[in-house]
Amino acid sequence: MEQESPATRISTPVDGVDVLGALSPSRAGDFMTCPLLYRFRTIDRLPEPFSPDAVRGTVIHKVLEDLFDLPATDRTPERADDMLEPAWEALVEQEPTLHEMFEGAEGREITSWLAACRKVLARYFTLEDPRRLEPAERELYVETLLESKLLLRGFVDRLDVAPDGSIRVVDYKSGSSPSEMFEGRALFQMKFYALVIWRTRGIVPAMLQLVYLGNGEILRYVPDEADLRATERKVEAVWHAIRRAEESGDWRPSPSRLCSWCAHQAICPAYGGTPPPLPERDPLVDDEVGSPG
Repeated sequence: MEQESPATRISTPVDGVDVLGALSPSRAGDFMTCPLLYRFRTIDRLPEPFSPDAVRGTVIHKVLEDLFDLPATDRTPERADDMLEPAWEALVEQEPTLHEMFEGAEGREITSWLAACRKVLARYFTLEDPRRLEPAERELYVETLLESKLLLRGFVDRLDVAPDGSIRVVDYKSGSSPSEMFEGRALFQMKFYALVIWRTRGIVPAMLQLVYLGNGEILRYVPDEADLRATERKVEAVWHAIRRAEESGDWRPSPSRLCSWCAHQAICPAYGGTPPPLPERDPLVDDEVGSPG
């Protein structure tokens, strides 16, 4: 069964008249990485197997979100560790097939996976002290309609607001920090969020912060209005490229090192495969918002 995007339930309806379409940083990133991957995920909506790494990110995001519901003094590594298995069990209750990721005898694989989750979660406390933080927002849905009538939307992991009104946008990544070759995509996501916040609140965020729990690094970036105007132009250019691909039916692959992580190699022309016929649907793309990672 096709799952509804969480944004679809709470965002501005995309009616094709007042709104050109909707785009999230995840799907914009997909198109910039590989137009065919965008097509498979957004047009064909092909299922992808659960990834232990991606699910680990979902569970850890949930623990870090819920951690700030506790009194400041209780936000300790031990308490976070106690919250991990309940977060996993709640996720399995929503999606029972998650257990299919682990087929090892006597549960050894899931035990090893949970241990890896604990290691990554513990690393968070070497980077920040949550007892000294009071986020203004967590898992915040943001959206804005540009003058071009393109709707931008997504979910921000955390928004910190200083007493002077300065805004810090924080995103958790359960993996390791990227090489310089791939750093641009991560910063694009954050600039996308900063653009939406600027357009809705009239404030350019003072800091964009990516917290990489895989190797314990923090990437910080200070944006300015010129950055965000350039990001707006880039987002609109991506959208126009998507529409041209829709009109022409030309969703060509863009092979790269990222192909080794793609779930669709078997039907990718770059690897000798044949994509399925394009489905019949409204040509206006109502974009899905990607999951955290």
